[in-house]
Amino acid sequence: MIRYDLICSNGHEFDSWFTSSSAFDEQNRAGFVGCPFCESVEISKRLMRPGITGKSNRKDDKPLATSDPKLKQMVEMIRQMRRHVEKNAEYVGREFASEARKIHYEEAPARGIYGEATLEDAKSLHEEGVEVHALPELPEEKN
Repeated sequence: MIRYDLICSNGHEFDSWFTSSSAFDEQNRAGFVGCPFCESVEISKRLMRPGITGKSNRKDDKPLATSDPKLKQMVEMIRQMRRHVEKNAEYVGREFASEARKIHYEEAPARGIYGEATLEDAKSLHEEGVEVHALPELPEEKN
């Protein structure tokens, strides 16, 4: 996981987690990265401080970024959102794109679902007008 400090074309600053640098680039090009304040999709990376660990003989040798209270709050909000989705939506696994289309075209009962989709599937759904949102991964999911 990598966290980027981002800025939109309207000057709003925010941050977000991505699985890799290329994942950010792909999602940004596809218009999937949006400003939480104004919904602009003209997003660029900001200069960031590196997450440098302290000396190995220190008791707390976690990256400096983990001591950031805003980061901790954001990660906890993501955990709560994930728990809410998992409790209130149906897991459809790799059939997500297919099931989302069925719901969109009223071929299946309307309900909340979650699962896995490729970036290409997500782009295709977006182009068809199917409203989908990526669930952010938590830092511990990449350990």
